[in-house]
Amino acid sequence: MARRGTFDSKRAEARRLFDEGKSCRAIAKQLGCSPSTVSRWAEAEGLSFDRSQTAAAVEAHKIDLAAERLLLAEEMMAAGRQALKEIQGQVVVYNFGGKDNTFEQKTLDRAPMSMRREALTAAGIAFDKATRIVEKDNGGLDQAVGVLDTLAEGFKAAAEKYRAETPTEAEG
Repeated sequence: MARRGTFDSKRAEARRLFDEGKSCRAIAKQLGCSPSTVSRWAEAEGLSFDRSQTAAAVEAHKIDLAAERLLLAEEMMAAGRQALKEIQGQVVVYNFGGKDNTFEQKTLDRAPMSMRREALTAAGIAFDKATRIVEKDNGGLDQAVGVLDTLAEGFKAAAEKYRAETPTEAEG
């Protein structure tokens, strides 16, 4: 375990990295210490890390996951539809084996009850699961709004910083 105060020799380097816009985690990695040590140092110095990029990345990842869930729901519905199509009209039933290890097949005008039941069960499960996915998912709307809010806050902070650093016409 590192001794308390060993970060003192790294403070100037930490400040340089902070001024370059490095993240807390990047500074910690470069200096060979924990991110919590860097966070405590920054807080003591009255500095804070811009986490808007991290927040935006997390929100974007949530949107990507929501899109993947919807794609999966579509595939489940397609699989259910396919199972139902396969029992419509004529079907071929077959059997391998017997004492002579033979292959037999027969075309039936209608699927046997066991085949229809299995297809309906598969379609029902697919429908149920897909419906649950869609009901829980609003298409990423909440995540998209969150990303837009984060971007708006970032623009507002940048504008305020610009205004504070730019002399007005009266001052200029």
